[in-house]
Amino acid sequence: MRVAQLGSGTPELAVVAGIHGDEPCGVRAVERLLDERPTVERPVKLIVANEAALERRVRFVDEDLNRTFPGHPNAKTHEAQLAHRLVEELEGCLTFSMHSTQSHADPFAIVNGVSETAKELVPQLPVAAMVETSQFAEGRLFSKINTIEVECGLQGSETAAQNADRLTRTFLTAVGALPGDTVCRELPVYQLTDVINKQRADTYEVFVDNFTRVDAGDPFAAADGDTQVANEPFYPVLMSPNGYRDVFGYAADKLDILTTPPAAD
Repeated sequence: MRVAQLGSGTPELAVVAGIHGDEPCGVRAVERLLDERPTVERPVKLIVANEAALERRVRFVDEDLNRTFPGHPNAKTHEAQLAHRLVEELEGCLTFSMHSTQSHADPFAIVNGVSETAKELVPQLPVAAMVETSQFAEGRLFSKINTIEVECGLQGSETAAQNADRLTRTFLTAVGALPGDTVCRELPVYQLTDVINKQRADTYEVFVDNFTRVDAGDPFAAADGDTQVANEPFYPVLMSPNGYRDVFGYAADKLDILTTPPAAD
């Protein structure tokens, strides 16, 4: 784990990249900040987490780090030990954690509960949606640390790396660490409700688009040609043919649309 800092003092803000070793977009954003060393108005801790997995270009060494928190100092796996160290490093910090996905090209945010902090900050980020995932938070970083996660784009793409840089700087502007202004936007909010499992097969297909309503009776995926049909309406999130080994993705409800407050007279 690599830990660095912008500014002096004790940070209450942190940026984390490289939770997964096959998602380098956030690492490039952190490295650019370290190269440029912009003047910050609040100190910021910068962390590249799973260096061993990044070096091997694999998602993890022993187990998924983002399903391992809080970890343990005497754990038998690399990721469980790393999770413990990372929680110690991030204690007391509002944390911005960057990921990428095989399922959706446009950035979106993931939060553990729609808190006042999330309502204030996420609409200022250049994201297409906010996803509340408290029913599936066990073992994830935001189960122990106050965290806003972002999916920056398609895994391994140049666009995801560019998005990560823009998202990071917008977050740091929104929290007052970098100077400047942000733009608030209307933002749909979804809540994950269920896992969409997939059977073992040689080929998988997905027929629907993420964040687009699937009606009851609509076919949404297939495994070796065996089509799955929706029993009830849902919004697909993180749906892709091969993004996860055992699941197609998640079903969600649409909760709300966060709107920009009216300007004061």
